Amino acid sequence: MCLVCGWVYDEAKGSPEHGIPPNTPWEQVPMNWTCPECGARKEDFEMVQI
Repeated sequence: MCLVCGWVYDEAKGSPEHGIPPNTPWEQVPMNWTCPECGARKEDFEMVQI
């Protein structure tokens, strides 16, 4: 979950419109990837249980 805006990355869905295909584990998301909602960096995300 993005700590800046609350957007949640779902590994099953990925973020295909931003270059991350479905079923991509969070660990494989590139470090230079940014939140599609607010532009926060990957390091500004925190794991949450949904």
